[in-house]
Amino acid sequence: MSQVLIKSPKHCAKQGLNIDQHHKKLFFFFSSLFTSILSLILVIWLILRPSKPDFSLREADIYQLNLSGSHLLNSSLQLTLLSKNPNQKVGIYYDELQVYADYKGQRITTNTSLPPFYQGHQDSNLLTASLIGTWLPVAPSFGYEVGRDQTAGKLVLSLKVNGRLRWKVGTWVSGKYRFNVNCVAVMALPAIPTGPLTSKQGSHCATTV
Repeated sequence: MSQVLIKSPKHCAKQGLNIDQHHKKLFFFFSSLFTSILSLILVIWLILRPSKPDFSLREADIYQLNLSGSHLLNSSLQLTLLSKNPNQKVGIYYDELQVYADYKGQRITTNTSLPPFYQGHQDSNLLTASLIGTWLPVAPSFGYEVGRDQTAGKLVLSLKVNGRLRWKVGTWVSGKYRFNVNCVAVMALPAIPTGPLTSKQGSHCATTV
């Protein structure tokens, strides 16, 4: 004779309650684990607290800066930057680097891309870029401003780097952070230039992350 088991509604409710409690335990376990991992990463981050990279201008040369008409510019520049990672335990991935030159708020070259690279603890790298501008529109006052600088005997340019970086601590790598670099180049500008204009003062650049 077969036996038929009939579960009461009370028994089914108790079984459902046990399943819910099991799910809650799993949820609390994984939530606690996730929170602990995030807290550990935060503590490590706060202890190490990476310093922003240092950039300095080693050399800048202007080979061409000619107006065509009153507001179209052709330019050619070469620059060398020194990039240094000041951190003892944090590496830096440079994922994007765009370099251009600016004169009194006006771009005088297009963007030049530099290849991405990794910079180890307290490492330094020399970065060289060729900047070109072809038929770039500038303000009608551009020629006048350059003429004033020529009378003063010096030309001041801003050389800028925009990009994204990631911090590396051990095997952990952060998300991407935007950074901006601004270097000021001061060049002697004689009344009749006989060669490229050069800046070799080795000035420190302003960096924001």
